[in-house]
Amino acid sequence: MLDKNQKNASLILRIGLAFAFLYPPIAAFLDPASWIGYFPGFVRDISPSDALLLHSFGILEVIIALWILSGKKILYPLYAAIILLAGIVVFNWTQFPVLFRDVSIAAMAIALVYLHRDCE
Repeated sequence: MLDKNQKNASLILRIGLAFAFLYPPIAAFLDPASWIGYFPGFVRDISPSDALLLHSFGILEVIIALWILSGKKILYPLYAAIILLAGIVVFNWTQFPVLFRDVSIAAMAIALVYLHRDCE
């Protein structure tokens, strides 16, 4: 069970992490050309269209964000967030000067795992 300070810290981290997953799908809806380039070529090749890929991934991001905000069975969306963020950085290593923030965002998710792993 988390004490009051841990609950507050968890909420702040969850809001920040959720924001990082809610912003991209909104931005991608408004300007898809700026976001589709983050998908590796082999992923784009298996998708019937860039728009379908981009917006499907956006739906996944929204689900992860809302699940993290809910705090229910939180380890599942946290692990998904960590894997997605790591994948984005690994598959776009040449863009690390832009993506370095994803490492910090993944660290937020890892911190939340440590806060919640004994609570479930």
